Amino acid sequence: MSQIKVTQTKSIIGRRADHRRTIRALGLHRINHTVIHDDSPQIRGMIHQVRYMVEVEEVKGSKK
Repeated sequence: MSQIKVTQTKSIIGRRADHRRTIRALGLHRINHTVIHDDSPQIRGMIHQVRYMVEVEEVKGSKK
């Protein structure tokens, strides 16, 4: 399964509560924090909800 790298680029201060919870659920804690997730429809949906606060890259050569 492919993986994606998600990086928080903006602060959650002053954002909607559900967007703050989504950022936390993705495992992000601060600006420029990066996490790697398996690429799934659930993760893609979470990213889509907060797409204005994150950057997404596909991880090349990831193996499990």
